Amino acid sequence: MSHSQILFETGEGVATITLNRPERLNAWTETMAGEVRQAVEAAAADPDVRAIILTGAGRGFCAGADMNDLQDISAAGGTGARAFAPFDLDARADFHHPMTYFPSVKKPIIAAINGPAAGMGLSLLLFCDLRFVADSAVFSTAFSRRGLIAEHGIGWTLPRLVGHSRAMDLLLSARRVGAEEAYRIGLADRVFPANELIAETRAYARELADFVSPRSTAIIKRQLWDGLLQSLAEHMQDADREMALSLESDDFREGVAHFIEKRSPRFTGG
Repeated sequence: MSHSQILFETGEGVATITLNRPERLNAWTETMAGEVRQAVEAAAADPDVRAIILTGAGRGFCAGADMNDLQDISAAGGTGARAFAPFDLDARADFHHPMTYFPSVKKPIIAAINGPAAGMGLSLLLFCDLRFVADSAVFSTAFSRRGLIAEHGIGWTLPRLVGHSRAMDLLLSARRVGAEEAYRIGLADRVFPANELIAETRAYARELADFVSPRSTAIIKRQLWDGLLQSLAEHMQDADREMALSLESDDFREGVAHFIEKRSPRFTGG
């Protein structure tokens, strides 16, 4: 599979997708969106891949939508919307949108944020499952300074991570937020020196690949994303059903066996 705007590699149970327009701080385009979707599909279908890393080439993660693309859309009188096939038809309809399909991927997606993330780039990483951040990274919502609104689902994801008033601050002001503040307010999960970010993120992803049941991972991920849209009663009903199924699974039997036998697990996802 050849790509013009991303890099894609797999190894040791981990797939890495790298946005690859470093001369443009990896500004987002329709081509890039399609290539990321293809790479995610390939990673999701590969039984040897247990976790996915999304990062950027060069000194930026993603500076937002490519302004040339936005100018073309505006000149044509369009909205930027495009036809999109849901990633997983069995997932909630909420996750069938081009910017919301990451939660419907059954493997964890970890954003390794190596530099500036703004606008659409910030919206994108908020739909990842975890956010590991270089100490040099900078975030900005950007939209209000471009005459735009809280796009691409960020008005839903951001307050759930940082709280209502902090989200209001970041969206209204579009001010720059450094890595330490991002960690303090819940926008980042871990902060590493820039030269250690990818190695540390890969080490975490490999730990998931080596020691965690892929069946458990897929279900827990779905539970947490669906839980944002469920009542407690709905969530408990779902959890009770999944617990009963887990107790009958091959991975549960392996989970008990490797613990008792004091050896590394050999989970199959069954």
